[in-house]
Amino acid sequence: MTIELRRLTLADLGDIERIERTAYPTPWSRSMFDAELRKPSSLALGAFTSDDVLVGYAFVSRYVDAWHVMNVAVADAFRRRGIASALLERLFEVTATDPRRGYTLEVRVSNGGAIRLYEQLGFEARGIRRGYYTDNREDALIMWREPPPSERVS
Repeated sequence: MTIELRRLTLADLGDIERIERTAYPTPWSRSMFDAELRKPSSLALGAFTSDDVLVGYAFVSRYVDAWHVMNVAVADAFRRRGIASALLERLFEVTATDPRRGYTLEVRVSNGGAIRLYEQLGFEARGIRRGYYTDNREDALIMWREPPPSERVS
């Protein structure tokens, strides 16, 4: 299977919503994705099949001292094929010249698969946000990734 990674556009909103609704118990709204796509400090990448079907995406937004991984999702039928890893690794490449480019994210403490993925990509647990998720008040694990010394901008 060939996957192409490229920037998302407003034309992709319907497909983003389709994946989001099946991936999360409290999905983002269309307007939230629309706002992120329009925000100059955000970057959104999609994974597309050879017949141009969106099968995954990742959104990051730059804050004062870090890139915040806002949302990552892969369509059910395409999970466990390295798509989320590829999206995040591409985001790391695209943002490599940013001198303020640590990365942070929140993930449900019960989402062991995602936590393992993030750890494999160099993220480390740094804290807990109590009651972070609105659907069930589940805690979020706060994770950080610093760029390896070879990637740091001098």
